[in-house]
Amino acid sequence: MNEHSPIRKRGSLLERASELYDFRRAMPAPGPVAPEAKAPAAPAARPAPVSPAPVGFVPQPAAPVAEPAYAPARFRGREGVVDFAILRDLGFIVPDAPVNALSEEFRIVKRQLLLTASGGFNGKPLPRGRMILVCSAQPNEGKTFCAVNLALSLAAERDVEVLLVDGDFAKPEIPAMLGLESGPGLMDALADPDLDVETCVIRTDIPNFSVLPAGRQSNNDTEHLASARTRAVLEALLANPARVVILDSPPALAASPASVLALHAGQVLMIVRADQTSETDLRAALALLNGCDTIQLLLNGTRLNTAGQRFGSYYGYGD
Repeated sequence: MNEHSPIRKRGSLLERASELYDFRRAMPAPGPVAPEAKAPAAPAARPAPVSPAPVGFVPQPAAPVAEPAYAPARFRGREGVVDFAILRDLGFIVPDAPVNALSEEFRIVKRQLLLTASGGFNGKPLPRGRMILVCSAQPNEGKTFCAVNLALSLAAERDVEVLLVDGDFAKPEIPAMLGLESGPGLMDALADPDLDVETCVIRTDIPNFSVLPAGRQSNNDTEHLASARTRAVLEALLANPARVVILDSPPALAASPASVLALHAGQVLMIVRADQTSETDLRAALALLNGCDTIQLLLNGTRLNTAGQRFGSYYGYGD
């Protein structure tokens, strides 16, 4: 090629390659198509019309589906009236009475238990944390006194319903301490699969405060507690998410039911009587209650006051 030769226009790479190779000869000829393979082409689907979004429209994520709220069933138990005079005579917390040292101390106790149940320490609710077993190593260390006062203090909460259960089947005392008539209770519900435990509950005139008596006495109370029926009954008592169950237990070293009840509790409040409960008894009782992973100690009957001031005196009612 010189300056007088015409400039050849070069084609694309495919065009230039076709000048060198005969692609048609290299490709096999198409074979006949079987009649059954010939299918009419389906018409193209027409897209559905889309309405234009309004001006200023911002798409929102789908709202999460809320779980159905708990619907409380109709009350199926009976009514009872608490005798406030008995509460005063026995030294219990009296609802709506002026704040004193005892009521302030149980405010501290209940706050710790509620915080533990709700998972306030680690954000994870404690399994069955609303089932609180109150126990002691030996008799006469104040477990029932503490169980009743704890329940009365919890009943003052705005978002809590309290059920105080008398689980001391050999020596049931709670209904009499409150001036209530006893009757069918927990042991009856455990022994009779057809008995609804809620029909045994006594709803008192103190708002948010109910009592479940121990029920009939039995020589096989531990065996009844060890049955599968017990778990079903106690789980039913916790069906209401606002309910806290305070379960007064027999002393751990005096009766066997305590160790079985601890298997169903989320928390154990162990009452330790100052100058009375020995370290040996305390360690032995805690070993029997090891079916529950969360055990807290409450020192009862102490007169030691290192701060020089008692709870309640700030309100002018300290004693």
